[in-house]
This record gives sequence, C-alpha cells and structure tokens, in this order.
Amino acid sequence: MIDRLTIEKIMAAADIVDVVGDFVTLRRSGANYKGLCPFHNEKTPSFMVSPSKQICKCFSCGGGGNVINFVMQHEQMGYTEALKWLGRKYGIEVREKEQTEEEKTAAAMREAMFVLNDWARDFFSDTLHNHVDGIAIGMSYFRRRGLRDDIIRKFQLGYSPEQRDAFAIKAKSKGFEEKYIEATGLCYRTDDGKLLDRYHGRVIFPVHTVSGRVVAFGGRILNTENKKVGKYVNSPESEIYSKKKELYGLYLAKQAIVKQDRCYLVEGYLDVISMHQNGVENVVASSGTALTPEQVRLIHRFTNNVTVLYDGDAAGIHASLRGIDILLSEGLNIKVLLLPDGEDPDSFAQSHSAEEFRQYIEEHQTDFIRFKTDLLMKGAAGDPTRRADVIRDIVKSIAVIPSHIVRQVYIHELSSRLGIEERIIVSEVAEENRKAQKENRKSASGINSENASIISNISSTDLSSASLQTTSADNKEIQGEGKDGEPQNTTEKPADNDIFNVISPAKRKFEACERQLIMVIVRYGEYPLLAAPEKVERKIGKEAPPSSPTEKFDSPLVAPYIFDELTADGIKLQLPLHQEILEEAARLCRTPDFQARKYFPLHHNPEISLLAAKLTDERYLLSTMQQQLYVPAEKRLIEIVPRVINDYKHAILMVEKEILMQTLREYAVSNNQEEMNHLMSRLMEINKAEMEFAKILGDRVLTS
Repeated sequence: MIDRLTIEKIMAAADIVDVVGDFVTLRRSGANYKGLCPFHNEKTPSFMVSPSKQICKCFSCGGGGNVINFVMQHEQMGYTEALKWLGRKYGIEVREKEQTEEEKTAAAMREAMFVLNDWARDFFSDTLHNHVDGIAIGMSYFRRRGLRDDIIRKFQLGYSPEQRDAFAIKAKSKGFEEKYIEATGLCYRTDDGKLLDRYHGRVIFPVHTVSGRVVAFGGRILNTENKKVGKYVNSPESEIYSKKKELYGLYLAKQAIVKQDRCYLVEGYLDVISMHQNGVENVVASSGTALTPEQVRLIHRFTNNVTVLYDGDAAGIHASLRGIDILLSEGLNIKVLLLPDGEDPDSFAQSHSAEEFRQYIEEHQTDFIRFKTDLLMKGAAGDPTRRADVIRDIVKSIAVIPSHIVRQVYIHELSSRLGIEERIIVSEVAEENRKAQKENRKSASGINSENASIISNISSTDLSSASLQTTSADNKEIQGEGKDGEPQNTTEKPADNDIFNVISPAKRKFEACERQLIMVIVRYGEYPLLAAPEKVERKIGKEAPPSSPTEKFDSPLVAPYIFDELTADGIKLQLPLHQEILEEAARLCRTPDFQARKYFPLHHNPEISLLAAKLTDERYLLSTMQQQLYVPAEKRLIEIVPRVINDYKHAILMVEKEILMQTLREYAVSNNQEEMNHLMSRLMEINKAEMEFAKILGDRVLTS
C-alpha cells in the first residue's frame, strides 16, 4: 500500500494539463483546455481539462476524473500502477506502507512468478531465433503459416526445445526456485519427483494482461503423429493467472478497439496474429475456451460494439451461439459473421487485403436475431414443435438484454421475421424475466436481508424526529442536478412501467438513495450538521439544538451522525464499497485536517478513488448573481442529511414490500393459506410503517 504522504506529493507535482497533453492535443478554451476525447471516437472536441480544478471530463462519454483516474482509464492500469507511472514521470520515489508478513510473502510470490514468466518469454524467443532447432522447426512453422518477422517479434512468439527438461535445467541454473517454476505451470513434477517442461517441442504464444505483463503461455505441438497428445497446451490456473479473466491479444488491441469503437472476437491465437499482420488490429481471442462474463467485461471497458468472427463449420457455429447470450447480458451491441465453410479468420486474413477483409465483414455481418433465426430455423421447417423450441431459445436471448429499449426493438424484429404477434413474445420475455426475478429474490433481491424487517419496526417518533421538509431546489442538487438546474451526467433510468426490467423501480430507487447517501458523506462527511446553531429553531432527534440561541452547542458531524442513525436500526449499506466509505469517514472525520472531499479521491482503493472523483465532480459554475442568491449545501446539512437518511430507509421498506407482493401472488396460486396469512400480516405492518413515512416525507411519498 502506498503511503498517503507519497500520494499527496504525486498529486501536488502532477499537472493534469501536462499529463493529458501527453496523449491528447489540447487547445486553450477560456480558462480551460479542450481536445478530442481519448476514450471514444469523436470529430467535435468535447473533452475538457481544467487546470484550476485539476480534473478532466468528456461531456459526451463521461470519461475523466483527476490525474490518477485519467491515467488508470487511458492506460488501463490499476490504482497503484497509475501512481507509480506518475511517480516515474515526475521523479518521485513511490514508497509503500509496511506490509504484514503474509502480505509480503504473497506479494513476493506473485512478483517472483511474473519475473520468471518474463525470463521464460525471453528464453523461448531466443530459442526460436538463435537455436538451431528453433530456427529449423519453430521458425519454419511460423513461416509456413505466413507470418512476417516483425509480427513474430511483436507477439513475442517462441519455441521450447524438444528436450524434456531443457527449460527446467536452464531456469534453475539462473537461480529460479523450483516452487515458482512449478507454480507458474511452466514445468510439472512427475510421480518420481522429476521436473519436466510442460511445453517441450512446441511453439509458444505468450499471454499478456491488459497492462502488458506476461501472465501465461500457450504451446502448440508440431509433431501431430501422437493423436493422444492435445494440439494446444495452456498454462494452468495459478496465483497470477485465471483463464476466464484474460483475453489473448487485448494488450496489443486495446488502442485500436477504442479508435475503431469495435472489437472483433475470434477463437485462436493465430486468428489474432494473422489479422494483425493483415492490418486489422482491433481483435482479441477467447483462446479456445468458452467465453466468460469476465472476458466480456474486459471488452466492455473499451467498446460497446462486438463482431463475433468464427469458423463456418459446426464447431464455429456452436461457439458463436454459446457466446451470444453472455455478450447480450453485458449490454453489448452484437454482430455475428460466419466465414465461408472451410475458412477461419487466420486463412481468410492471409488470402485477403485489410480493405477486402473489412469490406467483407461490413457486407456480411448481421445482428444476432437475424443470425439466430436463419440458422436455427433451417432445421425446424415443417416441424411446429422444433419451431416453438427455436423461438423459446431466441426469447431467452432477448430476455437477458439489460436495456428495455433494445429488448423492445428485438421483440419487434422477431415478430416481423417469424410472423408472431408481439404480445405473445412480450409475454414470453416477461415470463423469462419473472424467472430471473424469482432467482434474485432468493438472495433478497440483493438487499441486506436484515434491513427491510428492521425498518418497518421503526416507531413514528423515531421517524418524525429524524426528518425535516426541504425545498425542491435541495432535492435537485442532491439527486444529481447542477446548481443551475441542468442535469449532471447520470445513468439513464428505465421507465417504471417496463415489465421486462429485472431491476425493479423499487430496487432502482434503493440504489439511487444509497448513492445519494454516499455522495453526502464524500462531500460533507467532516462538516458539522448544524453550521449556524444559533439560527436553527427546529429539532432533529436526539441531537436537537439548545432552546436558547446563545446556549453553547456542540454539533454532531455528518459521517458519524449517518453511521449512528443507520447502526441504531441495524442497517448496513448494501454495497460493501459504500459501507467501507461510511465506516472510514465516521472513524477519520474527527482527525485534524481530514477532508472527505480530498481524502477519498486519493484513496488507496482504486474503486473508492474513482467513485469519489465522480461524486465530487462539480460540473457547473454559478454566475455572480447566482452565487449571491445561492445558499451552499454545507449550510443546509441539518435539512439535507436527515432527508437523505429517511429516503434510504423508505427505499428499503419499498423493496421488501415489492418482494412481498410478488411472493403473495405466488402463494395465492399454490393455495398455501397459512403462509398467505403470515405474509398478509407482514404486509399490514409494512403499510403502517409506510404511512408514517408519508407523514414525514410529505408529498414526495406515494402510498399504495
């Protein structure tokens, strides 16, 4: 962990204009700088850099943040890596806090494995280029596959000698410990204790992380006479490698993916390499494994658009179908292209120019509905049962799409193509989502199972003593609107009447209320709840101000006040990240010089840092007249904080009610009268608690 003093030195030295200027051409625009956004393609500059605030922001895609966030996003680094990058740029030594013995051991092991992998990559590459067998066997294979020398070096390809223990002997002679040689999977131990090379006699394909570190290897056998030996061998899972979290070629493809705003997804190593050689660089491979959600999220960091390129044979078709639902569930826009039978991306790239390849893709790629219906309906002609099964299969794919607008478009497309009434497809999609909701309810819809039951038992006295009415202007500011009434960059919320949306209106409100709560903590955690107690006459629960304006009053601070209010009712924030922020703010807010607005954007946890940077972003500036009329939020915390707390409690209650209503409908079908009575009793308790909230929150609560 990097100590806070070092982080502050880096932040003091790093200039946002200087850092961004290394990657983006900036031109002065008033007091700020403007340029083309590096995170998406655009022709009109919308990326602003503020030297006074030391932040940057794209007003089109929303990318940006402080200087650390920018480096993390642009270079796809972790928080610590970004700090070290900035430290090197400005000549600041990055020192880390003292670790426990366990942490030191784990870190040392991981680093030793990475160092060994780097050395192994160089060993295999040197063997390929300089060893007689490497040139005669490995290099001749790559040349037969049509690869140029520059591409071979670009992908750091190599060759492992035929001798069964050549690598093991060489690695041990260089001082590498056997436990690390075995832990990386470069070698394995036989029953009689010998250490043998995993990749002997194979050409080598190093696998890189998104930041460029060698994390694993793939090896292809060249002697195919032994049919019992697999053609490819890949590194086993280890402390540093999880195959479901890596995509081959992503390190070399990420900039091209961002520039083209599209990612081509293929199956194998040579597919990626040949397409690069052909000039098509925005391509990655799942390396022969089934596509995983973790791999899809990696792609989603760089683009929303994916074209799946698989072989035209049965295996390629099966692979493309297998990955479609995962891509859809992550909200990606998918096109599918099956190459002519007998071709794969490798052979097709070798026989066509880059322009011909791109043109073929543009002309033949199709959306997943058209692809799936055309493909599956071929075998269902004249068979109503199989036709119905095909439709259900496609409906399941549509149901996983998170955007209700995109779902509706695909429903209309499917209806038009198959001649089925939209209402029937709508009903089937809704049924699939009800099944998904039922699964979600098993884990209490993601809500802390203790929270909802506690809230409905809060007395009316507790509720009324903890809330005050606020103006609509207050509501706008906390809920994410600018001080001049314009909306900030917030996630678009689906319509409440969307029957396909797995995330229900109550759940969306709950998530929004929790985020509002964290925004208040990050912005005002160390502020006193009562900024001017002598002017306040209304009481707020147990922390009520004195009756006399002249009486001395020690105001509670915002973060501890929120923490105590929630803890008293046994409530924890749903997201562990949010709970961590709350607990840390409550603990540190009385520390001298602690400022939540500055502390959390520099947090050692990159997720907290990025979230805090977004929540402290001030998008709009007030005019002189507005500044004269505007009362800052820190002067109105006595009104804002209790309202945000009560909004959160009410949201918890509404989620429980929503779950309960759905459960009642299910028990009504099953005729379980005893359970029905129990649930109805609970519903009456919730309705009573909701009425108490209605009295406190006024016309902002609609009771059922």
